Amino acid sequence: MSAALASAELLRLHDALLALDGWPGRLAEQARPEPWPAIEANHRCNARLWREEDLARRTHVPDAQIVANKRAIDAINQQRNDAVERIDAALASMLEAAMHGAVRQHSETPGMMIDRLSILALKCRAMGAEARRADAEPPHVARCREKLAILQVQRADLARCLDGLLEDCAAGRAWFRVYRQFKMYNEAATNPALRRR
Repeated sequence: MSAALASAELLRLHDALLALDGWPGRLAEQARPEPWPAIEANHRCNARLWREEDLARRTHVPDAQIVANKRAIDAINQQRNDAVERIDAALASMLEAAMHGAVRQHSETPGMMIDRLSILALKCRAMGAEARRADAEPPHVARCREKLAILQVQRADLARCLDGLLEDCAAGRAWFRVYRQFKMYNEAATNPALRRR
């Protein structure tokens, strides 16, 4: 395993945060060096996005409430991307010397993989809740159990891939670049629709 990060610890953190009372309304991570605060920030953003996305699909509320949800989604998504960049910057700094001279570039960064693992943790939690619903019909429960099993396999696969990438980077076999997202839609300077206002 890479000294930078191990997926088993990451998965434990994702699950522990989801089980915490009051989270994601408040930060929970104790003082630890980066990338851990950025990992929690990313997971927190994904949990908040999950809620806003659910709310934005309501059809029984005034349009103004949906607009507020969509605007919240934009703001949280910007924070989410910023956290992914922080994760990658911290890991790249830790692994910089080892990655120097590596030939194989990995197109998906560790931060992007950690973001996907966060979303899979949320999906597993939500699908698990559906699979345990006492008020649901048995076919619904059975379908949700099948989907949960698939999501758990996908999460385990991705965790192994993250460990493999970090091991390859630590051994000088692979490298990654910190990608900047440069989201343009939130700023009037780069969004023509906002400038026209």
